[in-house]
Amino acid sequence: MKVLITGAAGFIGSHLCERMLADGWTVTGLDNFNDYYNPQIKRDNISGCLKNTNFNLVEDDIRNPEVVEIVVGDNVDTIVHLAAGAGVRPSIMEPVYYSDNNMTGTMVMLEAAKKFQIKKFVFASSSSVYGNNKKVPFSEDDNVDFPISPYAATKKAGELFCHTYYHLYGINMTCLRFFTVYGPRQRPDLAIHKFAKLIEQGKPIPVYGDGSMMRDFTYIDDIIDGITASIKKCEGYNVYNLGESRPVTVNKLVSEIENALGKKAIIEHLPMQPGDVDCTYADVSKAEKELDYDPKTNISDGLAKFVEWMRK
Repeated sequence: MKVLITGAAGFIGSHLCERMLADGWTVTGLDNFNDYYNPQIKRDNISGCLKNTNFNLVEDDIRNPEVVEIVVGDNVDTIVHLAAGAGVRPSIMEPVYYSDNNMTGTMVMLEAAKKFQIKKFVFASSSSVYGNNKKVPFSEDDNVDFPISPYAATKKAGELFCHTYYHLYGINMTCLRFFTVYGPRQRPDLAIHKFAKLIEQGKPIPVYGDGSMMRDFTYIDDIIDGITASIKKCEGYNVYNLGESRPVTVNKLVSEIENALGKKAIIEHLPMQPGDVDCTYADVSKAEKELDYDPKTNISDGLAKFVEWMRK
C-alpha cells in the first residue's frame, strides 16, 4: 500500500506520515517548505520519518504538474491532499495567492489522480466553509454557499472539484472538514500555540472581541484517527466533519491554558477581525456512524499534552 501525502511536513501531515508508516504503508511526502512560518519547524516535524526506509520526501510544489505526475505515477494508490495556503486572515491579504495555491494546486493533484487512475483521494477541507452558519451544530447537509474569507471559498471550491472528478472519472473521493486542530507541532500562528507561548513569557495575549467566540478544538490524535479511517472506507463521494463536538469560548480556552501552564494571562482585547466566524461546532454523527470516528481527548487533557510538548 503506497500513499502520497501532500503538505507532509506540516502539523497534521507529519503526524499522518508517522501513523501510516507505523501501520505498514509506504509513504511519499510532498512539501514545498514555504516560509509562511519558519521552514525549519517543518523539517523538525518530519525528521523522524526520514529515518524510515519506507518514507520518501519530495521537496516541490503541488502546482508543478511535472513533479506531481512523477510522484503519483510511482505506483501510488491513495492520495491524501493536505497541502494548502493556510489561515483565514492571511487569505484576506493575499487572495490571489490563496486562489492559485489552493485551487490550482488541487486541480493539478486531481489531474494526476485521473491520469494514473488513483483509487482513493482524500481532501482536507475546513470548518470555515460553514461561514457564520446560525444553525449549530454544523452538519454536512448544511448549505455552505456563503463563505466569509477567500480561504473558506477555496476549500469549498476544492470540495466541488473533488465531486466533479468523482462524477466524471469514478475516483473515490472523501472530503474532511477539520475543526480547529491542536496538539504537539501545532502551527505557531494558531491561537493555542500563540497564547501558550505568550503566557509562558509573561506577555499580553491578543483576544479579538469579548472572548465569547466559540471554537470546536480537536486534538491531533483524534483527527489522525479520522483521516486513517476515511482512507480505509473511501468509497463514492463523501464529506465528513472531524471535530471534537465540544466547543468552548475563547475565554474558557484562555482559562484552560492558564491551568495547563500554572500561569495567569495578561489579556489585550482587540476589535473583531474580518473573516473570523462566531462559532464552530461539529455534528460528527455521520463520521461516527460511517467511519467509527470516536474523538476522545477533552480540552484539558489535550492542552496538558500540548504544554508538555511545548516546554520540551
